[in-house]
Amino acid sequence: MQKSLNVFDGINTRLASFIQQSPSPFHTVEEITERLEENSFSFLGEQDPWKLEPGKGYFTTRNGSAVVAFKLPHEIGPDTPISFQIAATHTDSPSFKVKHVPTLKGIEGYLTLNVEGYGGMIDSTWLDRPLTLAGRVLVRTETGIESRLVHFDRDLLLIPNLAIHMNHQVNKGIQLNHQIDLRPLLSAGELGEESFSQLVAQEARTRPEDVLSSELSLVNRQKPTTWGAEREFFSAPKLDNLQGTFACLQAFLASENETAITVLACFDNEEVGSNTKQGAMSTLLKDTLRRCCIALDAGEEGFLRAQASSFLVSCDNAHALHPNHPEKADERNRPLLNKGIVVKESSNQKYTTDAFSRAVFEGICAKANVPFQTFANRSDSAGGSTLGNLSNIQTSMHAVDVGMPQLAMHSSFETTGALDTLLGIRALAAFYSAELRIRGSQSARF
Repeated sequence: MQKSLNVFDGINTRLASFIQQSPSPFHTVEEITERLEENSFSFLGEQDPWKLEPGKGYFTTRNGSAVVAFKLPHEIGPDTPISFQIAATHTDSPSFKVKHVPTLKGIEGYLTLNVEGYGGMIDSTWLDRPLTLAGRVLVRTETGIESRLVHFDRDLLLIPNLAIHMNHQVNKGIQLNHQIDLRPLLSAGELGEESFSQLVAQEARTRPEDVLSSELSLVNRQKPTTWGAEREFFSAPKLDNLQGTFACLQAFLASENETAITVLACFDNEEVGSNTKQGAMSTLLKDTLRRCCIALDAGEEGFLRAQASSFLVSCDNAHALHPNHPEKADERNRPLLNKGIVVKESSNQKYTTDAFSRAVFEGICAKANVPFQTFANRSDSAGGSTLGNLSNIQTSMHAVDVGMPQLAMHSSFETTGALDTLLGIRALAAFYSAELRIRGSQSARF
């Protein structure tokens, strides 16, 4: 194992850097767009006219927290059949968000932050560890309002547990109250209630009176690490779903396809249902694909034909078999760490995989000699959902749900296999590079 891991260490180092540069969805999109620009992609504002050139790459953003990028084949025009090969992921992770009136004055000078949960996190994993804040601040300027990203790159906060001497039932399981037990501690008496506004203003390079509003979330300060006697594991905050986002981005940039327009879609708000203007259920992807067809003189008819000929890979991490709780997994559809990307299915369509899309994706992987696995929930246990089926409400096409296997999903510090990111990149790159030809749901060539 050790010898083979040397090949993967470079990818894990880059994934760790990507995660550390992405403490909020706004920072994630900034990091993605910087890498796109480094690879000669051009920005297209949604409010601007779009002019496209064959062989070029472009991207657009919405809300600063979602981005869609695409690459055109060198030979494409009004007489060329258009299709899209899309990988979609999400930029957000479960966390706690600071309320607009942010501070709670406690007894004897204690100052805590007033936060509420975002998504379905494992609450206890946020206790007793260094935390900080990141997000965006809207500030008043001489010409109007400006959005600025902030990241307090230091140990700023901590949520202290209650000592076992004061809660003798703690090891028998407790329910943490978000309003009482999960208030991050900011000061023991040195700071007043106005101090937080001053801290935010300083980080945003403005005056406190010019801070109009903000979206700030708690961030786990633990650094990503590769660990184990044989370095088989990789752990980090936000693996769900920055690991998937990183893998999709790497595969997208590394692949070439002269028969289809390849697309990378990174949505926000998956952890709270995706039904926002920047979520998977929004018109963002649909608008981008339609405008692409219009700019290529294909028109509305061309867009509808392209949509019917296209394929979406929804990439969001999957549950690996837990070493201490194998009874929680299906007997046969139970993915393992370091064994390849996971194809996810659900009979209630919480995942968008069906027989046709499974056959296409697994066929592409097999042809490229890339390993893959399968996941399904136990039949007596409800599972989670993701973005593929929600995106398909707006932009209907063949789609499959996949993800890298991981442990402790929605913990503030999650674990995957040290090999899994590169195995995921290889599978996604094989998809992006495939010369895929779809005819209804009867046949596909690749």
